[in-house]
Amino acid sequence: MKNLLENDWSRVLNDQFEQPYFKQLTQFLHEQYNEETIFPSQEHIFEALNKTPYGAVKAVILGQDPYHGEGQAQGLSFSVQPDVKLPPSLRNIFIELQEDIGCEPPANGSLLKWAYEGVLLLNTVLTVKKGVANSHKGQGWEQFSDEIIKQLNKREQPIVFILWGKHAGEKKQFITSSQHLIIESPHPSPFSARKGFYGSKPFSKTNDYLKQCKVKEIDWCLDES
Repeated sequence: MKNLLENDWSRVLNDQFEQPYFKQLTQFLHEQYNEETIFPSQEHIFEALNKTPYGAVKAVILGQDPYHGEGQAQGLSFSVQPDVKLPPSLRNIFIELQEDIGCEPPANGSLLKWAYEGVLLLNTVLTVKKGVANSHKGQGWEQFSDEIIKQLNKREQPIVFILWGKHAGEKKQFITSSQHLIIESPHPSPFSARKGFYGSKPFSKTNDYLKQCKVKEIDWCLDES
């Protein structure tokens, strides 16, 4: 598993790979990938970390676990492969993106550009069984993603943590350094988007804070349709 990490995250998280919980997780995943259809593919498990190095993180968007439909999961929270129909939560994110800062709806649901812009698109659980949401919950990924947040909290350069929904909000306990900003709102899912996600302006608030901290702002606009 460790060899799937390609950048400075390998150094930052090095000790986690030797922990008993991670060794158990590795064994569980070995069996799962051999016996079941698991998303994302193994080489993309750490996609979020590989596309946004530790030293490059400006913002974090926390998701729960990967999409469990065929061809959806990209290893980036809320993001889907370019040729896949937009999931409802992502459609609502794009509505808020347009209302907040005027970005036109993109042609597809890939958020890869955000990852390159310094947005860590992290799921709290990094793998899932096909067709079964939350199927890899409680296997050790939560401890691993807790450690990622703890390590980001140590960063001197400011980071904006965008926490959508109760599940993401549970990570707030690990964000204690005063230089970081937390933006919380309900989840963008159809069940809660109208309860405070719409109008929460996470994109402009993030850039306002980065600008205030003299950090280059994020270009949130994706390719237009």
